[in-house]
Amino acid sequence: MKFMFTTALAVAALVATPALAGDPTGVWMRSSGTGKIRIDNCGSALCGTVVWEQTPRKDTYNPDPAKRDRPVTGVRVLLGMKPSGTPDQWKGEVYNTDDGKTYTGYITLQGASTLKLQGCVLGGLICKSDTWNRSN
Repeated sequence: MKFMFTTALAVAALVATPALAGDPTGVWMRSSGTGKIRIDNCGSALCGTVVWEQTPRKDTYNPDPAKRDRPVTGVRVLLGMKPSGTPDQWKGEVYNTDDGKTYTGYITLQGASTLKLQGCVLGGLICKSDTWNRSN
């Protein structure tokens, strides 16, 4: 009887314990292999910064004319990513250096070394995604 009671408590504890979220911090390579983004903790949220580009370029499409001559390397592209309520998913904003626009964004860990990035418009009706792999 004591064994059954202890086992029941252990099972109840496992069921009641929420799953720990994966850790998306680190350096990630875009699926195209043309850039790397470092995801860090930025206060109570996550942020991501371009740390390498195969072919360095300028932030030409930035809506702020004063920033259009800056290199894309060093630009923060993931902004204010906070847990979305879905396991291993964060929601915030994504700045797209290819068009200078900022979108509602999601990053979702799909495993220890794979991350899905989504940029969405119209309340999530239309989304574009990219799969990133952990990099060294």
